[in-house]
Amino acid sequence: MSQYDKTVIDTFLKNQLQLFPERVAESAEEAEEFLDICGAAVCKNLKEVRQYFDECGADISGMSNQDLAEAQEVFALPDGRYLVVEG
Repeated sequence: MSQYDKTVIDTFLKNQLQLFPERVAESAEEAEEFLDICGAAVCKNLKEVRQYFDECGADISGMSNQDLAEAQEVFALPDGRYLVVEG
């Protein structure tokens, strides 16, 4: 059972060029495998996104929630969650 649901995979497939100069996945299977390999995280809100970056040691202290939501690594999901992919 994958930790990435259809919404997560479809959003990443559609928007992957926001983070990468070229496509890294062409199919849902490739996207799921890529997300697994790079340890992408699904966060239920921006508070969890901030917590994720803090735990990774990223310096985001000066970033507003809007800055965080617009970061290249952060993909807003249509249901209000966020996918964080470290490139």
